[in-house]
Amino acid sequence: MHTRTPHLSFGTPSSSFALLTDLYQLTMSYGYWKSGLCFKESVFHLFFRRPPFNGGFTVAAGLEQVMQFVENFHFDKSDLHYLASLKIGGKPDFFSKEFLHYLAQLKFSCHIDAVPEGTIVFPGEPLLRIQGPLIQCQILESCLLNLINFSSLIATKAARICLAADGDPVIEFGLRRAQGIDGALSASRAAYIGGCDSTSNVLAGKLYDIPVKGTHSHSWVMAFDTELNSFQTYAEHLPENTVFLVDTYDSMEGVEKAIEVGKWLQARGQKLLGIRLDSGDLAQLSIASRHKLDEAGFADTLIIASNDLDEGLISELKRQGAKINVWGVGTNLVTAKDQSALDGVYKLSAIRSPGDAWTYKLKLSEQMVKVSNPGILQIKRFSVGEIYVGDLIYDVDKGIFEADQGLNLPKKNLTEEDLLLPIFREGKRVYGLPSIHSIRQRTLIELKRLTAGMKCLSNPDHYLVKMEKSLLDLKTTLIDEIQSQKK
Repeated sequence: MHTRTPHLSFGTPSSSFALLTDLYQLTMSYGYWKSGLCFKESVFHLFFRRPPFNGGFTVAAGLEQVMQFVENFHFDKSDLHYLASLKIGGKPDFFSKEFLHYLAQLKFSCHIDAVPEGTIVFPGEPLLRIQGPLIQCQILESCLLNLINFSSLIATKAARICLAADGDPVIEFGLRRAQGIDGALSASRAAYIGGCDSTSNVLAGKLYDIPVKGTHSHSWVMAFDTELNSFQTYAEHLPENTVFLVDTYDSMEGVEKAIEVGKWLQARGQKLLGIRLDSGDLAQLSIASRHKLDEAGFADTLIIASNDLDEGLISELKRQGAKINVWGVGTNLVTAKDQSALDGVYKLSAIRSPGDAWTYKLKLSEQMVKVSNPGILQIKRFSVGEIYVGDLIYDVDKGIFEADQGLNLPKKNLTEEDLLLPIFREGKRVYGLPSIHSIRQRTLIELKRLTAGMKCLSNPDHYLVKMEKSLLDLKTTLIDEIQSQKK
């Protein structure tokens, strides 16, 4: 475990991101302050309701950015000046000077527990638990959701794409199509956590220590009088990086010219590393290209494919017998094109005055999936050998009173672990950050601990997540009490 300091994509480590929140977080906080509730202790949980992409699992990501945000949380002078200038509901000086002074003195003092990045998680399970002064927990909501939702979505998409690639390297190619600069950087990081081998995004490589890959585009070929001359010039000046994009004019003619330059490289003791196909029938073209390369003595030359790939298309190309060794995936990965967002939410589950007993809270809804869970929650994960077999959500104060809880767990080779780990205690970081390479490795190991059926890209098997019986009883009681108050 490393103790390095995490960093957001932009700004110095001391930059203020306190205003990266929705206005209603601040108006509610102002109301808490004015009504004397701001010092009440509260517990919130961040979780999601549905698995993304109709899949069988989700990869937790974004914790490092959360830690950076929290460690540097403060309202600087420019933040307070801006808030003082706001006119809300036509009222100037909406936030009083006294409240702004309170914000100026505010220092993060909460406990945070979280599942480590790269952990496989499921709907309803808390990815983060935040306990502390109500006003602090409230202001954090929007940014925490932003950081966790997007990174977890992209890490999950990357994991699905890598599963489809079935061991072949996947390069993240998405910078030019990503949702803004920070979206591109966050996506590159999350894609690597999800299993991608490298990125084309050089700044992401610098910031996050991700391997970078890339050679040339069509414009390089078009800048020369002939395609052959473009490959030859590239090989002469950059012989260590010879992957030629062969589809600028005609893919198979491009392969023949790449082979011609490859022979020139061979004569000098160097190698034609690869060719890249970026259009056309990738299955047919890769099979024909492989034949030409092998026939010419370039059996070790890689075939790299790009062109709007995703897990579905990669699976289909595999089924068709495509001879592709490396997959470059861009738009559909970094934008999670088939699902725009993870539906993560952040809900209050307990509140108390300092020194008092907890009062448990839940949100009621006509839709059962939107009824939140009360309590101070933890996740117990059970394994048989190396395979995950079920999770139990329980309240840390109430504990677990029955071992099995309807999970039907076997008696032999059963192990268990709690997933939420201490990250902050009273505002101080107590968690040592693993390297991004360790996080990526955790994802790969976690995926191996799921059954094959759970990793199916469509109609996956359902993983068993249960609520501990006394917690479920508490939830039922609270629902009944709320409904009776409505009558």
